[in-house]
Amino acid sequence: MSARELEITRLGGQGDGITDTPDGQIFVPFTLPGDRVNAAVEKNRGTMMALLQPSQDRVTPPCPHFGPDRDDARCGGCALQHMAEPAYESWKRELVVAALAARGIETPVDPLVTCARHTRRRVTFAARRSGTGAILGFNKALSHQIVAVESCVIASERINSALPALNRMAAAVAVGREAFRLTVLDSLSGLDLAADAPFKLTESDRLRIIASVRKEPGIARLSFNGEILIEKQPPQLMFGDVAVNPPPGGFVQASEAAEALMGDLIAGHLKKAKRVADLFSGAGTFSLRLARQSHVHAVEGDEPSLAALDRATRHAQGLKPVSVEKRDLFRRPLMTSELKTYQGLVFDPPRAGADVQAQEIARSTVPRIAAVSCNPVTLARDLEILIKGGYRITSITPIDQFLWSSHVEVVALLERPRR
Repeated sequence: MSARELEITRLGGQGDGITDTPDGQIFVPFTLPGDRVNAAVEKNRGTMMALLQPSQDRVTPPCPHFGPDRDDARCGGCALQHMAEPAYESWKRELVVAALAARGIETPVDPLVTCARHTRRRVTFAARRSGTGAILGFNKALSHQIVAVESCVIASERINSALPALNRMAAAVAVGREAFRLTVLDSLSGLDLAADAPFKLTESDRLRIIASVRKEPGIARLSFNGEILIEKQPPQLMFGDVAVNPPPGGFVQASEAAEALMGDLIAGHLKKAKRVADLFSGAGTFSLRLARQSHVHAVEGDEPSLAALDRATRHAQGLKPVSVEKRDLFRRPLMTSELKTYQGLVFDPPRAGADVQAQEIARSTVPRIAAVSCNPVTLARDLEILIKGGYRITSITPIDQFLWSSHVEVVALLERPRR
């Protein structure tokens, strides 16, 4: 390791500052273009030791756990709290522009839709047993070390207020020495806790955890590795105006406001479609909104999520028919022949994207498509497939529901020109 003075020239895709040297690129976290720093350098990674000259885009981070200044407080949950909003928003939008350009796609990209602080309703904490209790927080950048947090500027106010209780729940669950994840969902009926751990519970462990949860008034449910240990009341979310009880640890959009915006964009684009296919539907994030205007066929590989969607449709009033199908779309995509009855389609796959399914859509006659993704790189690949199949992009909207991270949600709307 050597000490070097570096001039940061640009940001990388993960939010690290980059400088070019005769020996190659050096990546320095928590720096910005225009920063001049002293850094401890090992191979192509640098650790900022002193800020000699700040960038004009540098601001004071709002969170005491952010940054390299105190080694024991460097939370790795955020990457860019030190960047002024205009520069940050431009950089995040550029992630989408660059991903599209890499696939030869030149199309207008809307300005980044921002999300406010304290609007993240789903947060995954890292936890580990510590003495007679537990440490609960986020991993230090590029490390398995867990940094305890007393507050989080992205998490909802209810999750922040519950941090002492969440720490107690982590201590109750931490029967093994290994680290585990505790996902917290802020639902309308209380916090939904899902522990994902590499160790097992005994029956006495289960009884003790259940007793601990009973003492906490704000917790609706706690599950362990998918098994519901206690459900005082079913967690509830609203997808549009339809109530849904999500399964333990099931996928939910991180921000309610971002989800509503995505739903409005998609519903508006598909408003004339009599029949719509919702692929990778989850528990009905978009299906239940679309069912106010169209017949919907929801396809999903996760059975508990699909069951939650089905239950919601049975209790809702005024929906058009919704059918559900359990299907692994990576192995068995909906074929072109199956898509011919639909006038609209939405797909929202995991980060790996949906290239095999996109190839079938590209050969179809579905007039309007909505593609949703939290990974601009795989989205661009899937869009390239659709464009080669004759579709035309009508809009690209980046949405910042992953505040101060290198992740960005994108909604792409496409149509097939009439022949």
